[in-house]
Amino acid sequence: MKARIYHNPRCSKSRATKELLESENIEFEVVEYLKTPPDAETLIRLSAKLGLPAKDFIRANEPEFKKDEIDPATLSELALIDLMVKSPKLIERPIVEVDDAARIGRPPERVLELFK
Repeated sequence: MKARIYHNPRCSKSRATKELLESENIEFEVVEYLKTPPDAETLIRLSAKLGLPAKDFIRANEPEFKKDEIDPATLSELALIDLMVKSPKLIERPIVEVDDAARIGRPPERVLELFK
């Protein structure tokens, strides 16, 4: 499987991760997830590949999250996934996936673990 990056071009970490993949000559597909939001099935798959529950890759500091005073500890996994489907800006970025694994590019070099 070719690598895939869930990318936000306005995010410096996302741009740095994309540039790192390019500099390493890694073939990848770019998914601008704000333009083409992932569905719940995709987010559940990413959660499994990341080895993280949804609460660990939702951007809880975004204004969209804070305005409703949401406490991720009180919501179910599916409720958090639903929030990310409805507001893709809440998805941590960038996420790179390949085969059965994925990594969040924070720091960007962390995604290189997928290619060793």
